[in-house]
Amino acid sequence: MFIAMNRFKVLKDVTQEFEQRWLTRESYLHELDGFIEFHMLRGPAHEDHVLYSSYTLWISKAHFEAWTRSEQFRISHIRASSGSDKPMTLAHPEFEGFEVIQSIGRMPTAAE
Repeated sequence: MFIAMNRFKVLKDVTQEFEQRWLTRESYLHELDGFIEFHMLRGPAHEDHVLYSSYTLWISKAHFEAWTRSEQFRISHIRASSGSDKPMTLAHPEFEGFEVIQSIGRMPTAAE
């Protein structure tokens, strides 16, 4: 598996707008082979920003890379950048990619 994350340092006065943009945007991830799940995460507040991270889980790095070359990727990123002209983040998102080397799941109990 492969985890793709983008870290966003969002200016404190636009966090609600940032969250609404993500909550109302159209996603095309489900159309791609190898996509497993997506999460948008809100992290700690700092003096000048709030940390957010998008977290996407893929079957493999190759599946993630296919997403980055897809028409769905191009469309979703054009739409994400449209809207308000005022800056929402301190800088461009910081990408982090991880190959999963171990996964441990919760075992169901007899009552489940």
